[in-house]
Amino acid sequence: MYMKSYHNLIKGLSISAFSMTAALMGCSVETDVTRLKKPSQPVPVEMVSLTQEQITRTTTQPATVLPYYQTEIRAKVSGYVKEVKADIGDYVKQGTILAVIDVPELQKQRQIIEARITQSESEEKRAEAGIQLSHANVQSAEARLLQAKSELNRTKALVAAAEAEFARTSDLVQRRSLESRVLDEVRKKRDSELANQQTMSSAINSASADVVVARAKQKSAEADLQVAKSRTSIARHQLEELDVLLNYASIKAPFSGMITGRTVNPGDLVREGNEVGKGEPLFEIDQIEKVRVEIPVPEVDAAFISRGDVVKLSFPSFPAEEELKVAVTRFTGKLDPHTRTMLVEAEVQNPSRKLIPGMFGQATISLGSPAAANMLPARAIRFESGKAFVYAVTDDIVSIVPVTTGMDNGNSIEILSGLQPGQKVVDAHLKRFKTGEKVAPIH
Repeated sequence: MYMKSYHNLIKGLSISAFSMTAALMGCSVETDVTRLKKPSQPVPVEMVSLTQEQITRTTTQPATVLPYYQTEIRAKVSGYVKEVKADIGDYVKQGTILAVIDVPELQKQRQIIEARITQSESEEKRAEAGIQLSHANVQSAEARLLQAKSELNRTKALVAAAEAEFARTSDLVQRRSLESRVLDEVRKKRDSELANQQTMSSAINSASADVVVARAKQKSAEADLQVAKSRTSIARHQLEELDVLLNYASIKAPFSGMITGRTVNPGDLVREGNEVGKGEPLFEIDQIEKVRVEIPVPEVDAAFISRGDVVKLSFPSFPAEEELKVAVTRFTGKLDPHTRTMLVEAEVQNPSRKLIPGMFGQATISLGSPAAANMLPARAIRFESGKAFVYAVTDDIVSIVPVTTGMDNGNSIEILSGLQPGQKVVDAHLKRFKTGEKVAPIH
């Protein structure tokens, strides 16, 4: 009986506990259903409007400092390094000797060419003397020719006189006024004068030939002089060429700058014709009193770049200093096919050599004059899969509106299409809204 009472008690307690649990669960379910049926409250949001502003288009890009000029110095002659006069970190002036190469074989060649010049100059003097001698021979031959012609004229006169005397004597002999033997004497005299005339004619021919020979020898002497002068000129040009090579034995700075690399030591053998890219240069020198700042400008801004555009430069190495203001000096005018950027350069005076080649900075370029643009705070624009959109609000109802963006000045972004000036949109907010959702603007 005791056990039966115990079982009845347990059964009663279980039924009571079940009833109480069911009652509690019923209340909870009813509460949740009631809560779900209550309408959600509009989300409070801050609003911003699309406004039109006068702004200057800018682009901010990384910038790199480069030397104004940078060159690798290589040897033009072969030889052993005799002396090294400069090292890395040295600032040198244009024309400063950096190293000296020993080239004794070139010195010997110079001595040989100098001896050849001396020989050629002696040949010139000999040729000049030959010209003077031949000129004298010409004058002598011409004098003999004139003398022979004069003798011929005199002989002709004597022949004429002898002919006249012979004719007169012959006439007298025919008249028997003179003996015939007198005519024989006159005839002999006439014949003698004729013979002298023939001799003078032959002398004239000989003298004329001597003049021709003397003049030919004079021309030959003049040609010998020209040959000697040509040989001297060639030797002198060879000496000048050799002096140029000897000048290359002194390695000089092509411009004023800082030595940033040295690979040569005294006693090293250097060879002529060490091409760029084939072997290390003897020295590297950078001109840094004026530097170039290279700025890669993306395709979207490249078309607006002009010479003289203002460039503001800042460098992490000098955070406390004011931005440098310079101007765009030049640009390539084409896009790099790999990066789709255009290279822009600005020149910066660097007398204190504070800007070091390779230094990194940031450049902001002002592109043209100020112009009106529809601007919206950057925080109000959302981006998804590379596309921009905003949450436009009309009568407190949200609409998702795709927009086309333009320039970005870091704080605001230009809206090219999608919104009208004055139209309100949701400012920065963590919630993702849906079209048709109601919001509560905060004024």
